[in-house]
Amino acid sequence: MRCKRVCLVINPRAGHNVAKITDLIAVFAAAGWKTDIALKAYPGQAMQLAARAARQNYDLIVAYGGDGTINQVVNGVINARGRSIVGVIPGGTANEWAVEIGLPLDPMHAALALVNSDARAIDLGHIQVEGLTFPHSTHPQSDQQLAPTKGKKVRKKQVKAAAKGKPRFLLMAGLGTDGSIMPYISKTFKYQAGSRAFEVAAAKKLTELQPFPVEIRAIDDAGDATLLWRGEAWQVFVANARLYGSIVDIAPEAYLDDGNLDVCVLTVGNLFATIGQITSLLLRRKPDDETAEYFQAAHFSIRAPASIGMHLDGSLSKLSNYLSKADREALQEADALSQVMVEYRFDVLPGALQVAIPRGYDDTLFKKSPGNGEAHAVPQEQRDTRTARHNDHFVEGQMEAPELIKSILEAGLKMTVAGVAPNPDKKDTYIIAGTLQNQKTGDAVPVAVPVDGSVVVTNRTGERLPAAAVQELQEGTVVVIEGKKSRKGVIGATHIVI
Repeated sequence: MRCKRVCLVINPRAGHNVAKITDLIAVFAAAGWKTDIALKAYPGQAMQLAARAARQNYDLIVAYGGDGTINQVVNGVINARGRSIVGVIPGGTANEWAVEIGLPLDPMHAALALVNSDARAIDLGHIQVEGLTFPHSTHPQSDQQLAPTKGKKVRKKQVKAAAKGKPRFLLMAGLGTDGSIMPYISKTFKYQAGSRAFEVAAAKKLTELQPFPVEIRAIDDAGDATLLWRGEAWQVFVANARLYGSIVDIAPEAYLDDGNLDVCVLTVGNLFATIGQITSLLLRRKPDDETAEYFQAAHFSIRAPASIGMHLDGSLSKLSNYLSKADREALQEADALSQVMVEYRFDVLPGALQVAIPRGYDDTLFKKSPGNGEAHAVPQEQRDTRTARHNDHFVEGQMEAPELIKSILEAGLKMTVAGVAPNPDKKDTYIIAGTLQNQKTGDAVPVAVPVDGSVVVTNRTGERLPAAAVQELQEGTVVVIEGKKSRKGVIGATHIVI
């Protein structure tokens, strides 16, 4: 990625993410990026901030928050028809997208990985409501009766896709049990307990949950629909990626660039089958094939009751967001939402978004490599063609004066290393991220050091080393730097002793 201007869209998450902003700014500044900050102040604002940044032609828009924040940033960029690359710094509960693409969960390490990333085109999922089916009478409609039959009059109304809201998803959409539980999760407890908050809410509501009727059709390019499955289910996933909750492989055949969506249905079986499914999800981290159905297509129609909760990328999505005012009013007047059937339309949007993918990622979710060939895992050392066995001051075997090394060790800035990454924008350049200790307060101050051919790198005996030697630095190592720190936390180094 060649980035000059970066917009960092931050979900403060009750203040948890704000403390790490200086770490990110230091790394981005060391990479030569000019970073502006947009702080989310109320729900939904991240989408507006991202749309504004996209219209202002930022090269990279970074979502710093959870998967819900990422979803808002993605939709903001798409709504603005922007060409900005979307990057991520994980700062949420599950951080499913970060886990999927191998992005470190620590913000400073994630920033280093973001600098050393490639822009890749990926598919997105899109959702809209095609129609509502209301029962003619107030009598309950049979759970098994998903489609109108002779003698049964229904009111089916076509509705327009909502222009507002977040109709696109990066990871997956879910209809069923999890969407019904989400309204009962305390945000405060979620920030404190993480994914355990979902487990607590699920335990409280589990006895109230019931299976629901579902009808799934594949739609071809001509608009013709083919029935794939009809029955009762606990959960339906429409996936663009593979992992649910960062651990369960819900769509093992999903790719981010195959032009398809993957549907997984957790069906209703007998008591033993249900127990087997729960055991498989908890222990094997995958659905039990005995009670799971899988489908793949570019377009799907899924019918389910209006009472069933839905989420996009882990955030609750209200059905009312996809309806007109008249349809919302009609739905409110319905005697039982469980008897009103909603026809959802799911479509893949091929190559709709450019995202930052770390260069160390093994391409598990890609069918194609950046050069349009078949993707395959390539070791990082092979992917980085910058051998950097030399720099302007490096001469094999040359020694620095002992007096100079002693002076640097005594008076230099002592930096504790957090991580190192190449900077692909600048040949033979690396970024060391870490901290200095504030001499007055004892606090750790985040800093970053760009290392190129102009920086003299030596070991403690004075032997000169190539700039590439800094890649071998381990987390927790202390290096001593001769140089000056800027207000953004970047140290302009002349000498580094490792």
